[in-house]
Amino acid sequence: MSIQNRQWILNARPSGRLTGEEFRWNEASIPQPSDGEVLIRTLWLSVDPAQRIWMSRDSYKPAVPLGDVMQSFAVGQVVESRHPDFKPGDLVRGDFSWQDYVATDGKRFGGMHKLPPDVPPNLALSLFGVNGLTAYFGILDIGQIKAGETVVVSGAAGATGSVAGQIAKIQGCRVIGTAGGKKKCEWLVKEAHFDAAIDYKSEDIGDRLSALCPNGIDVFFDNVGGAVLNEVLARINLKGRIALCGSISRSDPSEPGPANYFNLTARRARMEGFTGLDYPARVPEAFEALGRWQREGRLVQKEDVVVGLENAPRALLRLFSGENFGKQLIKVADATV
Repeated sequence: MSIQNRQWILNARPSGRLTGEEFRWNEASIPQPSDGEVLIRTLWLSVDPAQRIWMSRDSYKPAVPLGDVMQSFAVGQVVESRHPDFKPGDLVRGDFSWQDYVATDGKRFGGMHKLPPDVPPNLALSLFGVNGLTAYFGILDIGQIKAGETVVVSGAAGATGSVAGQIAKIQGCRVIGTAGGKKKCEWLVKEAHFDAAIDYKSEDIGDRLSALCPNGIDVFFDNVGGAVLNEVLARINLKGRIALCGSISRSDPSEPGPANYFNLTARRARMEGFTGLDYPARVPEAFEALGRWQREGRLVQKEDVVVGLENAPRALLRLFSGENFGKQLIKVADATV
């Protein structure tokens, strides 16, 4: 066990595009758990667009205080326990942080949960984590998809969008995704079995949506906002549904918001925001379905792994430059047997 606890501190609120200068490297002593707490060694960190919001302002959880360790969903291994429900060696998932060690009572946002023995730590932060839950409830409960409908997914090569689109395909929908670059678009069609993909970097989004969705769009699972959302709103069908998962385009303040929102009234459509943690009682249902579809080969998962805690800011920046392909993860350490 290391004698130091390496950390990334949130040193400044972001203004405009992230640069990485918002963080400060720090080395501290390893914390000691109090009664009711465990000491966890970080193994894997989840990197998600929502972390930029956590850096900036209060949202569905309070903003990360300046001077505190940057927060992240993570998987770690219990090193020392003064909590009756956990023992050394347990692998746990929770809202931890960008550091090697954390002492916690597990009561932070979303709680702390032991990993099922058959779930690898990386998948516990993607398909069997918040991304999988977000895709499952967003496309089924918010999107209320029906067989035969046309579904569009933005950010479709990402951890959440790719799963949402594949669920729609499993349920008998026609699915079109948007992504950045030929390689991602080819993966969506050939591996994730989308019906078509639009490369927003080289194609006109509006023209391609008109060509691919001649009868309009019934459901939109949106991870991006901005121009893509605006073009979908122009083509939304009567009683259409839009599931607002994220708005990664807003990382650039110059990116305009949608001008075609009036179509929600004209088409009597609905646009609703949500998070993947809104359905705690139904988490087992979601994980059972996701696991079954994966075992059947109907659901594939793409990962993009950066190695080393020291590279955490760079991994976050990859999300907003479009460099990542699939679920962005940081591997910090291996579990001990």
